[in-house]
Amino acid sequence: MANRATRLGSIFVALTLLQLPVTPAAEIVGERLPEWRAGMMDIHQISTGRGSCAFFILPDGTTMIVDAGELPGYHPRYAPARPDASRPAGEWLARYIRRMHPRKDSPAIDYALLTHCHGDHMGMFWKKSPRSASGAYRLTGITWIGDRLPIRKLIDHGWPDYAYPRPHRTGTDKNYRAFVEWQRKHNGLVPERFRPGRNDQVVLVHQPDEHPGFEVRNIMGNGEIWTGAGQASRRLFPEPKGPDDIRASENMSSLGIRLRYGRFDYFTGGDIPGVAEEGQPDWYDVETPVAKVVGPVDVSVLNHHGYMDSQNAFFVSTLRPRVWIIPVWDSAHPTHRVWNRLQSTFLYPGPRDVFANNLHDANRVVVIGLDKLKSDRGHVVLRVASGGGRYQVFILDDSAETNEVTAVHGPYKSR
Repeated sequence: MANRATRLGSIFVALTLLQLPVTPAAEIVGERLPEWRAGMMDIHQISTGRGSCAFFILPDGTTMIVDAGELPGYHPRYAPARPDASRPAGEWLARYIRRMHPRKDSPAIDYALLTHCHGDHMGMFWKKSPRSASGAYRLTGITWIGDRLPIRKLIDHGWPDYAYPRPHRTGTDKNYRAFVEWQRKHNGLVPERFRPGRNDQVVLVHQPDEHPGFEVRNIMGNGEIWTGAGQASRRLFPEPKGPDDIRASENMSSLGIRLRYGRFDYFTGGDIPGVAEEGQPDWYDVETPVAKVVGPVDVSVLNHHGYMDSQNAFFVSTLRPRVWIIPVWDSAHPTHRVWNRLQSTFLYPGPRDVFANNLHDANRVVVIGLDKLKSDRGHVVLRVASGGGRYQVFILDDSAETNEVTAVHGPYKSR
């Protein structure tokens, strides 16, 4: 019976793998990205050179974005703007999402998750940002996207009071909150606070019964973390007892999710740190408790863009993904020690491929070994087969709006 069960399991895996049509790279490179089809899952790490944004098309066509950053203007630490600097990043993002959206006639966004309230993840306010037609807020990052495409539900770590870890009072915070309030009153947006431990806050909204193996698990956010059992969570940070007590940073409060589709697992966690600086308490390491409940995955986005306080040894060796994705644009993304940990076969054996979407030229000089990157420029599109048995990575030209494929990697077999 055991041998027969093993054979049947192998047949099932083989049939699952066949559900992702694999076209030779030579037939795809130079052509437009083949359109998403029902059952597939696409995750687009969009390249603008001004912040992070990932656009998800889930197996039944449910859509989601995680972050929508926009840093204004030019800075020597920034890589060149993509496709160019003729439009703000938020406008480029809205145009990209509209092009890729599975419902061209009604391209709404079912879920928008903002990992934390920093400009490179939500859009930075500045005086040159154009005002919305209503005049209630300025357009930057998420507010630009939400002004152009209806957002059904918006989930962040601070709604409704935005009081933790500190009161959110910057111009960027105030502009974002004005956007949320206006969209809630006038455009049907539903804001929610992220609930760590839950697996029912982000669900398929079109045909959920067709994909029973799909789940989005809320891992951590705003000082709480999933226990790994049921939907329970626990406090991660100590409660401040006075105004002078050490408090968690905004990055530490980032929300993170594990997305599961059949045998395929994916993790993204905003800017959580894992390497405490000298003198900081041990609880500044958020990556270690997160890794304990996430476990091995197939694909992971680098925390904090690969900055020096991220990807500690325990995190890397526990998640041990086959594919790493780095949203980059800054000259410190990634740093040398982080890159070494990603490449270390002492931390976990076997091959791993690393994809960056807009590497700064300074990194090529400073960080030894970046020639091993599978890509250093372009939109990184992760396409998972129907059922989750395998996946591919497509690189799209980010210098124009052609959706042209410049490279294809995989297929990779899911765990």
